[in-house]
Amino acid sequence: MASQKFKSFIQETLSQAGISINGSQHYDIQIKNENIYDRILKDGSIGFGEAYMDGWWECERLDEFFCRLIPTEPEKKIKNWKILSYFLSAAILNKSSKSRAFQIGERHYDIGNELYKNMLDRRMVYSCAYWKDANNLDDAQEAKLDLICKKLYIKEGSRILDIGCGWGSFVKYVAEKFNVSAVGITVSKEQVELAREICKGLPVEIRLQDYRDLDEKFDYIVSVGMFEHVGYKNHRVYMEIAHKCLNDDGLFLLHTIGNNQSKIACDPWIDKYIFPNSLIPSLKQITTAIEGLFVVEDLHNFGYYYYPTLMAWFNNFNTNWHKIKEKYDERFYRMWKYYLLSSAGSFKSRDLQVWQIVLSKKGVPCGYQSIR
Repeated sequence: MASQKFKSFIQETLSQAGISINGSQHYDIQIKNENIYDRILKDGSIGFGEAYMDGWWECERLDEFFCRLIPTEPEKKIKNWKILSYFLSAAILNKSSKSRAFQIGERHYDIGNELYKNMLDRRMVYSCAYWKDANNLDDAQEAKLDLICKKLYIKEGSRILDIGCGWGSFVKYVAEKFNVSAVGITVSKEQVELAREICKGLPVEIRLQDYRDLDEKFDYIVSVGMFEHVGYKNHRVYMEIAHKCLNDDGLFLLHTIGNNQSKIACDPWIDKYIFPNSLIPSLKQITTAIEGLFVVEDLHNFGYYYYPTLMAWFNNFNTNWHKIKEKYDERFYRMWKYYLLSSAGSFKSRDLQVWQIVLSKKGVPCGYQSIR
């Protein structure tokens, strides 16, 4: 059993966030196994997340729990050799090297297209929606795709590259709305299969390809929700390839989750169970990577919109769980719930952002007109 001193430390940490143990508020934590304190002391955030997966604690509103907890920076208060060794390995190794490029596809995106069909919108867009004038997920994702096209000022007859195309939502949208051709690349075999089916009959090519193998020219480049998988040791290479592939008068729109602080690794639980080898970049890390390559024409932050997006995804996942549960188990359900709702809390607390950055190679003549 954990010492009473450490249990008191956990209670004090939670109280600083206004959270009580076994309290009556919907964001209070309900302890089901007293061994949880030992587990947190031993394994940090991994132990805390795994304890939830194993049913050791409950919370009526995980999103509100994390919205309150995250600003207190609990990860800085609990450190041990396992956590230190995790960040040391991130500093030494290139966890997003080319040899590891397809791991994220295999371990996250290839876990079943039916899961994502039952969680996402009708176009299967797996990134933050744009809720400015929308009241539901389908409209908000449609608005986001439209916003990207408007920001790029797409011209007919153009050739477009989507780095990290997912299930082909953007390339299908742009091919339907404009007289253009598009190439989408992804490291997920499951995404390639379904994206090719979704985009059948359109001037769209879907490839199973790492971005480092690109060597051709495009009028526009789009990358939505993929840069988080690049890793800080590869940011510059990524930008150099984008620069090489973009025509001199073209535009590049980078849509990425953003961190308020520069880090070298993501949360250990997220790395282990959800997004292996990933890293949410800071603005400093992005601008350092683009220096001397691109002109920043526009920077748009709509990070709060990821909160309603993630809540809509969870509601879909929860409502449709009965349709897919035979393919998974209860521990997976709790893992996925923890992932979606802890992420929602992060964005609601403004700990994480979403940036759309429009880049040009030499500056837009007479200036770029921002679109919102």
